[in-house]
Amino acid sequence: METTKLKKFAQQARVTLIEQVATKLKFVRAEESLARRENPIAVKKLEELIKQQSEQEVVERIAYIWFNRFCALRFMDMNRYNRSLVVSAAAEDTQPEVLALAKAGDIDERVVSEAVREQILNLLNGRAPSQNPEAEVYRLLLVAYCNQWHESMPFLFQRIDDYTELLMPDDLLSSSSVLADMREAMPASACKDVEVIGWLYQFYISDKKKTMYLARLKKNEKVTPENIPAATQLFTPHWIVRYLVENSLGRLWLLNHPESKLADRMEYYIKPAEDNDDTDYLKVESPKDLKICDPACGSGHMLTYAFDLLYAIYEEQGYGAADIPSLILTHNLYGIEIDERAGELAAFALTMKARDRHRRFFNTDVRPNICVLEPISFDDDELDEYMDFIGRDLFTADLEITLRQFDEADNFGSLIRPELKDVAEVLEQLHAADVSGQLFLSQTHQKVLKLLKQADYLSLHYHIVVANPPYMGGKGMNGRLKAWSKKEYPNSKSDLFSMFVERCLGIVLDKGELGFITPFLWMFIGSFEAFREDLLSNCHITSLVQLEYNSFGPACVPVCTFTVHKKPSMTYEGRFIKLTDFKGENIQAPKVLEAIDQTDVDWSYKASTTDFLGLPSKPIAFWISDNIKKIFKNGVPFSKFMKPRQGLATADNDRFLRRWHEVEMRKTPLATYSGIDKWFPHSKGGTFRRWYGNNEWLVNWENSGSELKAFDKSVIRNEVDYLKGGFSWSDLTSSYFNSRHIPEGFVFDTAGPTAIQMQGVNAKNIFAFSNSKVFQELVNVSLQGMHYSNGVIGNTPIKKGVTSLQTDELALVDISKGDWDSYETSWEFKTSPLLKDEHRKSALKDTYIELRAHWQQMTYDMQRLEEENNRIFIDAYGLQDELTPEVPLKEITLTCNPYYRYGGEKTAEELETLLLADTMRELISYAVGCMFGRYSLDKPGLILANQGDKIEQYFEQIPNPSFMPDKNNVIPILDDGWFSDDIVERFRKFIKVAFGEEQYESNMQFIEQALGKNDKPRDIRDYFLKDFYDDHVKRYKKRPIYWLFTSGNFSALIYMHRYQPDTVSIVLNDYLREFRTKLNAYKDQLNAINISASQSQSEKNKSTKELDITNKMITEMEDYEREVLYPLATKQIEIDLDDGVKVNYPKFGKALKKVTGLS
Repeated sequence: METTKLKKFAQQARVTLIEQVATKLKFVRAEESLARRENPIAVKKLEELIKQQSEQEVVERIAYIWFNRFCALRFMDMNRYNRSLVVSAAAEDTQPEVLALAKAGDIDERVVSEAVREQILNLLNGRAPSQNPEAEVYRLLLVAYCNQWHESMPFLFQRIDDYTELLMPDDLLSSSSVLADMREAMPASACKDVEVIGWLYQFYISDKKKTMYLARLKKNEKVTPENIPAATQLFTPHWIVRYLVENSLGRLWLLNHPESKLADRMEYYIKPAEDNDDTDYLKVESPKDLKICDPACGSGHMLTYAFDLLYAIYEEQGYGAADIPSLILTHNLYGIEIDERAGELAAFALTMKARDRHRRFFNTDVRPNICVLEPISFDDDELDEYMDFIGRDLFTADLEITLRQFDEADNFGSLIRPELKDVAEVLEQLHAADVSGQLFLSQTHQKVLKLLKQADYLSLHYHIVVANPPYMGGKGMNGRLKAWSKKEYPNSKSDLFSMFVERCLGIVLDKGELGFITPFLWMFIGSFEAFREDLLSNCHITSLVQLEYNSFGPACVPVCTFTVHKKPSMTYEGRFIKLTDFKGENIQAPKVLEAIDQTDVDWSYKASTTDFLGLPSKPIAFWISDNIKKIFKNGVPFSKFMKPRQGLATADNDRFLRRWHEVEMRKTPLATYSGIDKWFPHSKGGTFRRWYGNNEWLVNWENSGSELKAFDKSVIRNEVDYLKGGFSWSDLTSSYFNSRHIPEGFVFDTAGPTAIQMQGVNAKNIFAFSNSKVFQELVNVSLQGMHYSNGVIGNTPIKKGVTSLQTDELALVDISKGDWDSYETSWEFKTSPLLKDEHRKSALKDTYIELRAHWQQMTYDMQRLEEENNRIFIDAYGLQDELTPEVPLKEITLTCNPYYRYGGEKTAEELETLLLADTMRELISYAVGCMFGRYSLDKPGLILANQGDKIEQYFEQIPNPSFMPDKNNVIPILDDGWFSDDIVERFRKFIKVAFGEEQYESNMQFIEQALGKNDKPRDIRDYFLKDFYDDHVKRYKKRPIYWLFTSGNFSALIYMHRYQPDTVSIVLNDYLREFRTKLNAYKDQLNAINISASQSQSEKNKSTKELDITNKMITEMEDYEREVLYPLATKQIEIDLDDGVKVNYPKFGKALKKVTGLS
């Protein structure tokens, strides 16, 4: 189904309806409002509801109600279920048909009461005063039709005689109204399938879902009960619905009725293997015996397709077409929800399915079995009095416990396990109780009956359970839900979805069938090991499809969909389909069908419970070969050779961690000169990179981390192994496992676990093995490119003899380290690679050609060495038939390799263009570093890199520099060379000194050509004005070391390590005011041109335009001085580099260029 228009409409409709309902509420609640006079009871109820909840919640609820009703009416209009079109216009008209008919005197007496008809006629004839009679008439008609549908669908069309009617949106007839937009988004073609209702529901709540996700991500907010539906609801793609229903309901029916032709219509049905024993199944004689439940039914997508399949079953069994819809809704389908609106839509969708098959279905009394769980609680006195009246013999301990289990049904939902087992029997007895004449007891009686009906839905009596359960890890759960989950679901508490799977096993009969779509985390990671054991001890997997990592768009998480039979079997071979090599949503379903049709395709597998239980932590690794299984059986765990160690968690990274370039080098052990070691190298994972690199962080480990240890929220793990060295990896990644050499002196993080060498072990070989294809293949058994935990790494089998192999790990590390250190974001950076003697020539173009050839050779050497490393371990493990040693260029993790650096599907020419441009930008950045004295052409490495460094410290190290650094730590960036130390002039000087004056012009042309686009050079000044600072902020990961003071037309750069309290005054007095003085002088020249008799008119016109621009610049700078820079200069602000850029940068407020996350 095409959903683009539906999404746009639903999201905009939510905003519009909430605004309109909120506006209406304001008028209704006004002291002298018409509503208070004419509908005082409704207004009173409304205000009581606002007190219980909140005004925002009430507004959202009413907006949601009207959205659902409008969409339902549109669907019925397009299918001609309404007698007249209620929200749709007849052909060639723009107004709803019911309004057009009413204006013509045609008002349906079966729908509209006589009193309302008279009201309508009076409004249309002008006998009743109204500012907008047509709008009032349409409101009356809309209410009448909604009330008419109350008889058939009370769950969606509650009788409108309360505040819901008072808050009906006003603008329903204009061309920009919600109804007009709905007609555009829901044409007749979209309304052929009731699936459209589910998509509208998902899109309507999508913005709220996104808002809550961001709140959880940024503010660590927990999901409250009222927000659980929006946070967890996902509309299941139709092919997955078909797969689940066909392999649960369809499978059970075919096991009972092998003669059935049902399989012919089940495209996604996976036939059991012939050598499996399928004789022990749940016996079902009649279709009426089948009970199918979706305990998280949402808008009913699973149930509506189950309806279609059941219809075919009944039809095949010879039931009458007119009887089948009622039989299905009465006997077969059950849905449970906590979201009232979703439950309404599920019931509506099933009703529409029934009406589509039976024209007179609306005349029946049949209603869908959809239960919306509500919190129900009792006072002790209330229950005591009720039990005394009914008779305490009936109220067993189990019943009393059950009556207390639904206090938080909106929070726990279908996870509630009623203590009472014979709910239906107790319900029958209580229904027979006579409480007439007992006003208060009657209310309690109704609450008890309602609660037990909810409990009955949650009891053990279903043959089939299918669900797309909610996904929510412990971090998102509110306190009550999290505590309750730990108590009730100790083995599956990691996520709501796993608790739901466990719960569903409790409501399906033995030998019943279940189907789910869930994140595939449970298949692999250690925290779900107990859950896997429970699942496999109660069931066996009959089929499973593992989708490609990013192919389930609605969830933004990797998922699998699977079916199980509720009876354990060690030998039953289920069918497994692995789609991880097929990128994109649209290709998943075709590849599943291909695997079903051709069982010998590469992505189709068979596996049994025995295969899983024989592996460490029992992952559902269905694809592995017998050879891999033997390796796990006979190998020695990694943890016997190296100690995988998780490091510290600061619980406040902003306080305890810094990018290395933020602090003083003399306060780190990285400095070659004496100082206080406060900031230590910190291994913290990072992007996909092998062998060496990602050394970007420092941690406050002064006095062995005394401050960090004093912080009660921090966690210090494995301190005894800090500073020892080893190899580290990124704990969380969607890419391949990638480990990096960590020299001695590092403290490691929870996000960058480290393997520490054990005595007598050849750690170099283990490190080389960890970056091999064999290691990845073995690690994949226990996870799929997500969370490389210590447990998984520690269980990876090492084959005997591996530690004595001859590997070239040192060469791989050397190449990777050389690449990492070639960029100024490395603390061991010495100089621009373009200025190294082995590459530098007088012509920059020739220099780059030489350097590029060197980089290519490095990349090819690295590729050759990595492939040889793979070959060594493939041979050692005997996996020549399963793995090949080749490594594609995009996986050679050198920054100088454009295939890795830029990725994607770019051409070689595009990659080369990007690499050349970035190399020139890096040269420019290094030149600016030389301008500030951070670097020097005369000495490798850092020069001025401590707080408050002055030019004198530079001259102590380099008495006679070939390129002079800026003396006052301020470099202007302006639209022309107004100052002698202008950044462009300084850069030109740098190029002359670095490469000589002979090739200066061609060198500048080469730089500007590289910075340009489409073969057009870019002026170097234009680059400095527009892009240099953004590039700098990006290069330094939003922790810039050069800070840009800017008013817009005036800009000046400073170096934070050389900052002094009077630096702002220098920017103000020596540059801003001086520039304004020069502009005023320039303005005088322009005025002189304007009054000169010798100047042409064109010259005067040009001068006038330039004068206007200059005046605006002067005004802007005057404002900047008065409001920003002068007040700041008077403060003589101090900074402390230990505080980091995130604290220091904002101290200067609007004086500095805005940087997201800093300003």
